[in-house]
Amino acid sequence: MPILEVIALNATDAEAAQEGGAHRLELVSDMASDGLTPSIATFKEVRNSTDLPIRVMLRDAKGFAPGNLKQLRRQAWELREAGATEFVLGFLDAGGEIDEGVTLNLVAELEGCAWTFHRALDNSNDVFRSWGIVKTLGCDTVLAAGSPKGVEDGLGNLKELVAQAPPALLVGGGLQQHHVPELLAAGVTGFHVGSAVRPAGWESPVEMASVREWVNRLV
Repeated sequence: MPILEVIALNATDAEAAQEGGAHRLELVSDMASDGLTPSIATFKEVRNSTDLPIRVMLRDAKGFAPGNLKQLRRQAWELREAGATEFVLGFLDAGGEIDEGVTLNLVAELEGCAWTFHRALDNSNDVFRSWGIVKTLGCDTVLAAGSPKGVEDGLGNLKELVAQAPPALLVGGGLQQHHVPELLAAGVTGFHVGSAVRPAGWESPVEMASVREWVNRLV
């Protein structure tokens, strides 16, 4: 069955997402920086407010290189100690290729955890070559739009990528409801939304009715 993953910034978002029928959360902070690692306190508040699986972002700087890898490893350990079991991460090197070394260095803190490789794939030099590398890193999911410009531009690539699963393809990044039928027909089963369930923008909370509308599109 298709799943809907909703970006949450706090417990209020998490509660609205669950009430709307979402299947999973991606927990981040600072969407002005495209989503960074949340605090331990925020994770605990969200965990206590919902029964949904929570994938926690491990990212400490804009772009696709870590700001401080040692600090990220410490944050991963602290989040695991607080009860986190699912994560989101992924890095590129200076040449625009998947940074296997940095990614695996952080993954070393995540033994036994499910994790998503995020949209670094879209911003790499070649999404198909990068997919072949990413699938060896141990993730069970790849979040992608198929293009750095978003889903509208990346639809063709997404249709090819989903045929190469596993890992599972989770489509997000400019995803709109009119894309859903075409993606479902191609075999996509994972959909990821953030601003699309916040009609008033990122300064407003997730809206339960918007989440429900998206869930109904996947049936």
